[in-house]
Amino acid sequence: MFPTHRPRRLRTTPAMRRLVAETTVRPRQLILPMFVKEGASEPREIASMPGVLQHTRDSLRKAAVEAVQAGVGGIMLFGVPTTRDAVGSGAVDPDGILNVALADLRRELGDGTVLMSDCCLDEFTDHGHCGVLDAQGRVDNDATLEIYGEMAVAQARAGAHLVGPSGMMDGQIGAIRQALDAAGLTDTGILAYTVKYASALFGPFRDAVESQLQGDRKTYQQDPANLRESLRELELDLAEGADLVMVKPALPYLDVVRAVAEVSTVPVAAYQISGEYAMVEAASANGWIDRERTVLELLTSIRRAGADVVLTYWATEAARWLDRG
Repeated sequence: MFPTHRPRRLRTTPAMRRLVAETTVRPRQLILPMFVKEGASEPREIASMPGVLQHTRDSLRKAAVEAVQAGVGGIMLFGVPTTRDAVGSGAVDPDGILNVALADLRRELGDGTVLMSDCCLDEFTDHGHCGVLDAQGRVDNDATLEIYGEMAVAQARAGAHLVGPSGMMDGQIGAIRQALDAAGLTDTGILAYTVKYASALFGPFRDAVESQLQGDRKTYQQDPANLRESLRELELDLAEGADLVMVKPALPYLDVVRAVAEVSTVPVAAYQISGEYAMVEAASANGWIDRERTVLELLTSIRRAGADVVLTYWATEAARWLDRG
């Protein structure tokens, strides 16, 4: 009449729960996405992402140092230019905001963290798409690849350890690898945005980079209904030379994270995107959830699904919470 097996014995104390925890989250597994705005005189909070800033070059350096001191494993940098054009020329300009900010951080941090850069045109184009447009207004895949190669070389020379092509152009990993190798930048790695869905949760990010998007990105980002397609994208990116692969967004696609992690031969990242962040912050501000517990639970779920590293806007805070135990 009494249970023979009592799993609750392994939940009796915090020490017991720590001892048998199957999944861990450590600061080194967290990557902090950061935004730097050209010509900014002071940092500005992004309205739809409370606590996340568009940085000045000076405030970026200080916040990056704080993140590294907290134990964060890497930084992913996005630039917000003051001027844009049809071909995103600021992306390949050595004096463009993203490249000078990368150089700032490399001088400040050296090899003390992994410095990553967004290798995509959407922040730099006046139409907001991730590639250049053809005469019919469609994204021209192959013309975009050439620019991605130039952009990757500029970012690597500025100091990026990893370049992160996020545009979902066919062949982008191979084109970038070829460009980097031709420039003698064989040590620069590629964090491939292998699986990136056309998600409704990107909205706050577009505020963060002051996106000029006209229309949508459904012709190159993936359909949220599809999983097999993600495994095909993974196979292609690995064949083209990806050093790490990523699933974006994270929480609505934990099944995809798991599927990718089960077959990937390189480390897997997942990006906890702006909409995921904004929803938690809004619910927390209304007193509906415990903010710290929720953040750590979500990060644990992403790791449990199979992600080796997680890009999260809470990286610095979460690293401090985790070290506090």
